[in-house]
Amino acid sequence: MDKKVTVVGAGNVGATAAQRLAEKELCDVVLIDIVEGVPQGKALDLTEAAPIEKHDAHLTGTNGYEASEHSDIVIITAGIPRKPGMSRDDLISTNAKIMKDVTQHIAKLSPDAVLIIVSNPLDAMCHVAYEASGFPKNRVIGMAGVLDSARFRAFIAMELDVSVENTHAFVLGGHGDTMVPLPRYSTVAGIPITELMPKDRIDALVERTANGGAEIVSLLKTGSAYYAPASAAVEMAESILKDKKKILPCAAYLEGEYGFNDLFIGVPVKLGTKGAEDIIEIKLTDDEKAALEKSASAVRELKEVLKKLA
Repeated sequence: MDKKVTVVGAGNVGATAAQRLAEKELCDVVLIDIVEGVPQGKALDLTEAAPIEKHDAHLTGTNGYEASEHSDIVIITAGIPRKPGMSRDDLISTNAKIMKDVTQHIAKLSPDAVLIIVSNPLDAMCHVAYEASGFPKNRVIGMAGVLDSARFRAFIAMELDVSVENTHAFVLGGHGDTMVPLPRYSTVAGIPITELMPKDRIDALVERTANGGAEIVSLLKTGSAYYAPASAAVEMAESILKDKKKILPCAAYLEGEYGFNDLFIGVPVKLGTKGAEDIIEIKLTDDEKAALEKSASAVRELKEVLKKLA
C-alpha cells in the first residue's frame, strides 16, 4: 500500500488500532513495542487473519524504530496506566519520559509525519510530543474529543432508541472530568437533543460521558477501555490519509483561538493531509465558556507539573 501508519505501543489500544487500520485497508501498519515478541506476535496474528478479513495490508511487528521510517502518521499509545497508590505527578513523570523518547525517535525517521497522541494524561502528553518533535502545531494532535463525542453519541442513541448513525455530538475541553459536552450542538438527524429530551436526562448523559472511561475501568477491574479509543484514533487517521477534511473534536494547539494561548485543548478541527488544517471557532454561551475555562485551567496545571519535571 502507498500509505504507512506506525502504532507505538502494542497493548490493547495499539493492537486494536493496528487491526482497524489494516481491516479498513487504509495503509500498511508498523506495530512497535519494547516488549520482545509482543508486537511481532500480534502483527503475525493479524496477518494470518488477513485472508479471512480480505485485506492486503502488510503488518510488521518490531522492537525498534527502523521499520517506521517515512510513516505518514504515527499513533502513540505508549505509556503506563495509573496504578493504585500512584500520584498524578508520578504518572506524568513516567509517561513524559516515554513520550519524549518515542517522539524523538519518530521525528528523526519520519520528519513529515502527523502525530496522533493517545497516551495519558492526554493534553499534557501532546505538549511533550510537540516540544520533543519540533513539528509544526498542525502535525501534533491529541485523540480525546472523538472518543468522548462517540460515548456521548452512543448514550444519546441508547436513551432515544435511535440509530447511532443519526446522532452527532460535540465534546470540547480537556480529556477527563473537566470535558465540556455541548448539548446545543448535539443532534439526532439534525434535531438538537435539547428538543428531544428533558434537561435532567441530558445532564445525566453529560455526566455519564464525563465518567465514561472510569465506568469501563470499574467494570473491567484490571484494565481500561480500548475498542472505542482505538476506533477514535483510526477515524482521525482515516480523515488525514484520505484528505477527507472531516471536522472532528481533537486536542489542538491554540494560539488565541477561544481566548487561549500555548495550550492543547479539545476543539473542532478540520483534519486533512496536513493534519489539523483549521480550527473551527463556535459561539459559546457564558456557561459553556466558563466550563471550557475550567477545563483549560486543569490543562495548565498539568503543564506546570511538566515544567517542574523538566
